[in-house]
Amino acid sequence: MRRIASLLVSGALLLAVAATPAAAREPGPTIVDTAIAVNAATGEFDHLIAAVVRADLVGVLDGNRQFTVFAPTDAAFEDLFGALGVSGVADIPVGTLTAVLLHHVSPGERLSGDVLSSPRVRMLDKGFTFPSVVGGVPSIDNAAIVLPDVDVSNGVIHVIDAVLLP
Repeated sequence: MRRIASLLVSGALLLAVAATPAAAREPGPTIVDTAIAVNAATGEFDHLIAAVVRADLVGVLDGNRQFTVFAPTDAAFEDLFGALGVSGVADIPVGTLTAVLLHHVSPGERLSGDVLSSPRVRMLDKGFTFPSVVGGVPSIDNAAIVLPDVDVSNGVIHVIDAVLLP
């Protein structure tokens, strides 16, 4: 089931990027625009979008500054909810939610080659994540990168299968 969801997300992200005319891609869709477009097409990223809105980070991720975002799937959030014993984003204190989300964002645009060649990656929460390749699968802090290098106008998105905890 996760593999099917990953394929749907992959296809929708590629379609969203490819459907944008080359001339219009210069300003192009932002991190937020892309997440919303994928959500509209597939329903994926409901929890991520709700979390970003609740933590009041839309303006940050929709601006001109370049970021690398490790975007957890809805299944990843559902695993977190189960582990925390909560029913959704609304049950997580805003401060905790903000800290967790900032641990998914790195300053600057880091394509997967840059990420995987680094021993650690500094995140906006001032913490670090640790990239690796295990059994041929690229990952960051044991979260598999299921779709790398989704280019957006203000950085890059890597879709991951787990929520990273600071």
